[in-house]
Amino acid sequence: MPHGKELPGLLGIAALVFSTVALSQQSSIDKAIVADSPEVLFQELFVAVEQAQILPDSKAFADATPLDAPAAILADYRAQRPDTREALQAFVATHFALPTDAGSRPPSAAPLPIAQHIDLLWDQLTRRSESVPPYGSLLALPHPYVVPGGRFRELYYWDSYFTMLGLAQSGRRDLLEDMVGDFAYLLDTYGRIPNGTRTYYLSRSQPPFFFEMVGLLTPKDPVRAYARFLPQLKREYAFWMQGASGLQPGAAERRVVALADGAILNRYWDDRDTPRDESYRQDIALAQSSERDPHEVYRDLRAAAESGWDFGSRWLADGHTLATIDTTQILPVDLNSLLFGLEQAIAAACQRSHQTSCASEFSARGAARRAAMNHYLWDPDSGTYLDYHWTSKARQSRVTAATLYPLFLGLASKAQARRVAHATRQTLLAPGGLATSTLKTGQQWDIPNGWAPLQWIAVAGLRQYGENALAGAIACRWMVSVNSLYDQSQKLVEKYDVVTPGRSGGGGEYTLQDGFGWTNGVMRRLMALYPAEAAYSRAEQCQQE
Repeated sequence: MPHGKELPGLLGIAALVFSTVALSQQSSIDKAIVADSPEVLFQELFVAVEQAQILPDSKAFADATPLDAPAAILADYRAQRPDTREALQAFVATHFALPTDAGSRPPSAAPLPIAQHIDLLWDQLTRRSESVPPYGSLLALPHPYVVPGGRFRELYYWDSYFTMLGLAQSGRRDLLEDMVGDFAYLLDTYGRIPNGTRTYYLSRSQPPFFFEMVGLLTPKDPVRAYARFLPQLKREYAFWMQGASGLQPGAAERRVVALADGAILNRYWDDRDTPRDESYRQDIALAQSSERDPHEVYRDLRAAAESGWDFGSRWLADGHTLATIDTTQILPVDLNSLLFGLEQAIAAACQRSHQTSCASEFSARGAARRAAMNHYLWDPDSGTYLDYHWTSKARQSRVTAATLYPLFLGLASKAQARRVAHATRQTLLAPGGLATSTLKTGQQWDIPNGWAPLQWIAVAGLRQYGENALAGAIACRWMVSVNSLYDQSQKLVEKYDVVTPGRSGGGGEYTLQDGFGWTNGVMRRLMALYPAEAAYSRAEQCQQE
């Protein structure tokens, strides 16, 4: 008999939510991808578990390993009809193995110098999944890989580039090669690199850093590595550009938008318009509060997850409220900069491989994208690159750290780079590094938070244009933030408060995670670039910019 406090209508609510949400799949999605999602495999059971909030983290059930075939588990669930929280918890405990967080401390009782701590963490954060349990959400990969840490216990796309910066600095070429091989395998197998290596991530990707990862293999001659992985680079480009051929001005198809003058730029997207498996309950609650078409809200949430900036003011129509999210209406600076870089990489690889027509085609594509970005995304009044809201035909007014991506990818002119550097000093430079935005919304991709990947994009981009003082100031202040918290806690975390150095970041839809892959990687690389500043623990020690 069921026992404990009753949850009124649990089965009925689950069935209703599943019927109106989970079955609304898009015809363009690969059916195999949809079928693998835990939400689809476990139907009303999945909805009941998520809605009852029997686990502290929504992602935990999506990552759980089923102990039997889904059909058998569902049949047992329907027979037992557990209609209390306690009964449902007992059912899950019987039929699933729940995941554990990734370890994030090296095996040492005494505090270690931070570089040594990071070097020891690589093995702590390394995972293998050549074979995976049947019916679970984890994807198999042929080689070992480094996970970010905490709840992020699988391989993630854009995180990994910044992790790999540190692997290279730590002399871990073995893992560097392995991870590039894993990403190439994902492209060959699925035609895309998913957000992360879970079935529920397969309907979206993340910022396309694969070509930058490949370049790390032969840093003195990155084109040599581009040529080696040319088929995979082209495959990724085809994924992002699917639907561009024949697209009429003013129309959009998946990740591609044709503007009024025929120029083609890209947006973030997701091939599904349902609640995310890993944030199911939160997504449903938000959609209900928004008074919008729920599938529109789900798509925009998922598209923001593809951006990696989930969530922040740049995706919010009113700049503050998550329910106004409109990611798919925005042509982002960072995504288009990276695709320019991918076009340049393919052109160079084709030239090295004596494929002259391919080299000409992709050089022309890059030139066209640069011209479109200068027309639509460059804002001469503020001297910054701004996201473009293509449906309202206006640049967004909010400056974010994404403005530095065109410097990182080398598409800005020297004059533009000078103006971006000036605006960065005035609006984004904070005591503890580079702020993500200028708005305080409570979302994690806004001030006061700073993030390791954005520090690296800024530092590397500014250095390319000779803005060395500002690059050094950002690097020094960021290292102070990381060092200060490490001195207190002997750990590195995913985000930091750059307004008050020495404090971890906050906000977002989950608790702060430590580990942490991209912080480790960027810190290790910056310590090598700025050895004198690497030991500073107070912002006052940094040269004032």
